[in-house]
Amino acid sequence: MKRVELLAPAGDMNKLKTALHFGADAVYVGGSKFSLRANAKNFGENELAEAVKYTHDRGKKIYVATNVFADNSDFDGLKDYFASLYDMGVDAVIISDPGVLSVCREVAPNLEIHLSTQANTTNKYSAKFWAEQGVKRIVLARETSMKDVKEIREFLPEQYEIEAFVHGAMCIAYSGRCLLSNALTGRSSNKGDCVQACRWEYSIVETNRGGNPITIGQEERGTYLLNSKDLNMIEHIGELAEAGVYSFKIEGRMKSPYYVASVVNAYRQAIDLYYAEGKDAKLPQMLIDELYKNSHRDYTTGFYFGDRDTVCLETSQPKCDYEFIAEVKGYDEKRGLLIVEMRNRFALGDELEVLSASREYLNKALHIEKMYNEEMSPIDDAKIVQQLIYIPTDMKLLDRDILRKKVAKNRK
Repeated sequence: MKRVELLAPAGDMNKLKTALHFGADAVYVGGSKFSLRANAKNFGENELAEAVKYTHDRGKKIYVATNVFADNSDFDGLKDYFASLYDMGVDAVIISDPGVLSVCREVAPNLEIHLSTQANTTNKYSAKFWAEQGVKRIVLARETSMKDVKEIREFLPEQYEIEAFVHGAMCIAYSGRCLLSNALTGRSSNKGDCVQACRWEYSIVETNRGGNPITIGQEERGTYLLNSKDLNMIEHIGELAEAGVYSFKIEGRMKSPYYVASVVNAYRQAIDLYYAEGKDAKLPQMLIDELYKNSHRDYTTGFYFGDRDTVCLETSQPKCDYEFIAEVKGYDEKRGLLIVEMRNRFALGDELEVLSASREYLNKALHIEKMYNEEMSPIDDAKIVQQLIYIPTDMKLLDRDILRKKVAKNRK
């Protein structure tokens, strides 16, 4: 069995660099067209070529989402787009629509195709059908159980790969095929323009009561009937790998660089631990806790174990134990100064925690006793966003490491 792949979201170039820094084996991105994340910054053609080079220079892979549910008008320029992707050397494209797939095979027959989760693949016969259409990798629907994952893997010839989501937001609709956003706002989720209407609070009206709405109440705040919990499978790495999942996919092209850093770092360590100690390796509590330090909703294992505990009834608002304070931009060896770019306010006397790709410094405390601005004048309050701050410390952190600060304890 080959070593599994950790696949991370990259909504823009900064997130791509962050994902690779914290240990992703591959990233998935969207171009300026044909992707289901229209509101991510995404990549223009020149920036995409730069992203491919940056990723390949580090021995990693990059996949481009072209998973729009296409109308006739969406095919304008599609042939040229696939030809361009092939020429710039992307490692694969992610497709959900059979028509889009046929165009790709016609124009770029050697371009690897991954079938999007939007294609709702939940059984071995569908997986085999898509493999026969030229698909190299099947991204399974989130509704697939662990038992079915294993059966699909056993049914497919070995050269075909299985990818599955392990972490991130889930959609209340079947495999994300949702019409709610379009119905309420005219913005289509299947064109990459979802407003996440499922996160809103809803009321119901009984026909004979006229215009008097009844809030569906679990408690005084109301109920978020359509709001899904977030997927979290970090404690089940071994089970997923041994069921036959090759690529472990993290959701989140719209999430922050801090989210990407925190989640990728945790799964990187968990996967490495699995290969070092086997499926019975005990996951350190610090890795479990790491996933509560970024923005998240209540966690679930989704449909993998049949319990289907996916609906979050209390609130649609995410929780977060820590806030992103600064990104490391370098270390001045001569003067012993850590150079950071401020993202949220901090001051003398604060204790910051390190999120680092280096195990040596991960979760270490950095006490802010002195700091300086770019003119090397002492300051006691860092309050200018993106200002460069110089902090005396012997911690030689890496570029793109992160400083964060505890703000609350939200976990039950």
